[in-house]
This record gives sequence, C-alpha cells and structure tokens, in this order.
Amino acid sequence: MADDTPEFDLPGCLQRVRAQDQAAARELVEHLYPQVIRIVRSHLPRRVQEEDLAQDIFLKMFTRIDQYQGNVPFTHWVSRIAVTTCIDQLRAQKRRPELRWADLSEQETEMLDKSMHGSGEYAPDESVAARELLQRLLGQLKPEDRLVLQLLDLEQRSVAEISASTGWNGPLIKVRAFRARRKLQKLFKELKEQEHS
Repeated sequence: MADDTPEFDLPGCLQRVRAQDQAAARELVEHLYPQVIRIVRSHLPRRVQEEDLAQDIFLKMFTRIDQYQGNVPFTHWVSRIAVTTCIDQLRAQKRRPELRWADLSEQETEMLDKSMHGSGEYAPDESVAARELLQRLLGQLKPEDRLVLQLLDLEQRSVAEISASTGWNGPLIKVRAFRARRKLQKLFKELKEQEHS
C-alpha cells in the first residue's frame, strides 16, 4: 500500500522559514517535534515541564537558524541544540549533594538489597523500582556524565551516534562513560553502606 503523505521538503521549508514564513515555521516544528520531545524526555528529570523545555529548544533553533550552514544534517544540528539545552537545564537545577538511604522508598531499599546479594531476577513491580532507583542514582551525577550513561547504556546508542548528537569526540565519550560508571558504583556502594550504619 502506497503512503499518501508527501515527503517532507526540509531544504524548501528551511528556505521559507528564513524568509519569515510563519506556516513554514509551524511545519518545521511539527516535523521536528517527535525528535525533540524524545531527547527532552530521555535527558530530563521528571519534575521539569517537558513542553516548556521543548519550546525553549525551538526558540533557540529559530534564533540561530541563520547560523546553520548545512555541514551536518539539520536534524543533527537540532539534536545538538536539544541536548545542550537539557544539559544546561540540569546544571541550573539545584539538586541535593547526596542521596541518603532514608530517601529511598521501601521498594527501592528492597531492590538495592536484592541487587547487592546477587539476586538478578526481578518481578515486574521490582523492575519499576529498580528503574526508579537507577534514575535517582543517575541524578547524583554531573549532567554530562548522566547524559553519556543514558545514551550509551540505557538507550544503547553507539559512540558515533552520541558524538553526532553532542559534538563530543569518541575518546571523550568513552572516558566520560568509564568515570561515570565508577562514580555510579561508588554512590551505590555508599548507599548500601548507609543501610548497615
């Protein structure tokens, strides 16, 4: 069955946007929205309004559109703006310097205890608790470290894909991921030690 939707003409749309065509600007936002909101959702703590951040990203895109030179695909250029905006938002947030054992829910403490004793099988409700615990631990990392682990380990992106969306080179990504994993292990161990103190 043939697809009746016409192919999106990105170069033509960009040309019309640069000529101040409001309809083209709306078309561009509609075309890029799924990509931008996916980046926002995967890199931002839940307490931040994702729609507000997506609007900030589009605002930056439109104010900088004349800087786009076509050296990389436009979607990669927008991805970099989105990722950088998310990192800036994470930096701007005031977060607690450490996560304490007392801050964990009962499910999270059970999950931590189970993982420390090598029990690898989790029930569906435990998977949710494990994911929440991981997000809380990731929240203790620097924004760049959190981002690299999110992309590399959780989203299973390649080093080349991460490089294209962040602008970081391959060795930097690998070193940052190695250090972030060590920091995450240290935080996990410290949290477990708090249980016994």
